[in-house]
Amino acid sequence: MSAVHAQNHNTLMEDPYPTRLSTPPERTWLPRQEAVLRGPEDGPLTREQRETFRQKGFVFIPNFLDDAELAEYQHELEALLERDDYRDRDFTITEPSSNDIRSIFAMHFLSAKFGELAQSPKLVKSVEQLIGEDVYVMQGRINYKPGFEGKGFDWHSDFETWHAEDGMPRMNAISASIVLTDNHEFNGPLMLIPGSHEKFVPCIGETPEDNYKSSLKKQEAGVPGREALAELVAEHGIEAPKGRAGGLLLFDCNTLHGSNANMSPDARSNIFFVYNRRDNALNTPFAARGQRPDFLAHTPNGRWRDLTL
Repeated sequence: MSAVHAQNHNTLMEDPYPTRLSTPPERTWLPRQEAVLRGPEDGPLTREQRETFRQKGFVFIPNFLDDAELAEYQHELEALLERDDYRDRDFTITEPSSNDIRSIFAMHFLSAKFGELAQSPKLVKSVEQLIGEDVYVMQGRINYKPGFEGKGFDWHSDFETWHAEDGMPRMNAISASIVLTDNHEFNGPLMLIPGSHEKFVPCIGETPEDNYKSSLKKQEAGVPGREALAELVAEHGIEAPKGRAGGLLLFDCNTLHGSNANMSPDARSNIFFVYNRRDNALNTPFAARGQRPDFLAHTPNGRWRDLTL
């Protein structure tokens, strides 16, 4: 166990999800401790959709946005991407080999339209059906993968990062990804390992100082080992939900996912919100020396402010 992890382990709580270890763990993976479904049955999601989420750790909902809504958000995304004054800010991530924008974080504070979407009852109530009521937006971002140039994302569990580097105690969070461009097999759609949300994979290697500065371009710390990935894929397979723009993908914080590079001329872009339960608020990181900037991970009572733009 690393010195950083041991210090936080002793001062906070018995940690059921140790990670960023200096030596390989005795077990390839650890069982999930939290129930997958904790919300009410009544709401926008059907019983079948909730059951799919429980079993797979994700569910794809086509036509979440109608054509008029989709056009509005596509226009808003283009307006943000065209902001040259955003290009060299901390909250904007560019491609590893170019100055093309890869992600814009905290866009729900930069854009009133995206802020309204994050709080829309249709979206929030869907999330609450899965993880329970009293949630808040812990992170918001735009992911943009341009045609021909967009690089992939390595396999990872979001919870592993949020646990290690942001101090998220338990698996009581969910990601909501709304696709603004058609997702097909050639433009690098998100790939997920169904059923992997039930198993936590500890990662090897201590967290570097200011890891987020490089990990958001190419993640190296917090990446599961190939042996664990091979075992999980052999057991569960890989799925890549695809469909026309306007669909909504809801996936558990611990579902292993990644994506290939975009080899097509078609851009792949999405709006991404993370909802966390207020009783699962971020605290001291479990395996890092300090908190990441708040544009990456908000607390329930905090509000990211960098509006001198």
